[in-house]
Amino acid sequence: MDTSKTDLHWMERALELADRAEQLNEVPVGALVVLDGEVVGEGWNHPISGNDPTAHAEMMALRAAAQKVGNYRLVGAELFVTIEPCTMCSGAIVHARIKRVIYGATEAKSGAVDSNCQLFSQPWINHDVEITRGVLAERCSKKISAFFQRRRDEKKAAKRAAKSLESN
Repeated sequence: MDTSKTDLHWMERALELADRAEQLNEVPVGALVVLDGEVVGEGWNHPISGNDPTAHAEMMALRAAAQKVGNYRLVGAELFVTIEPCTMCSGAIVHARIKRVIYGATEAKSGAVDSNCQLFSQPWINHDVEITRGVLAERCSKKISAFFQRRRDEKKAAKRAAKSLESN
């Protein structure tokens, strides 16, 4: 894959934003919107801590960008995100008129760009979105996998501790 230095640079920033989500014990996904070479919006997952089912990294970045630009249409903007967007986020990307989505890892369960419904390719979608896949994919995937492995390990440890208390 031929990935530009610019794409790598912005995906590095998205990975840093994913760290913010992880600090909140949220699924570590980060996103940013770039327009004319400038970051106009950033976001990271926080639906649990924010009590907001729409608080995905992409949604937060799109909201911040729209506020900064003063328009819900982000014509010509690019969205960098560490994992393949879901259906909700893909719909918002279309409505915002994002020019290009650059993502890291695929998301087999709920990815809506390539893994499942290929939303941007549907004939009824009224906006063309360019897609660049797999930018720093291994690092993005490892970040998510390590997070879920840690959560599974924590649950097992909690069960063992509870059993230990019961037997005493």
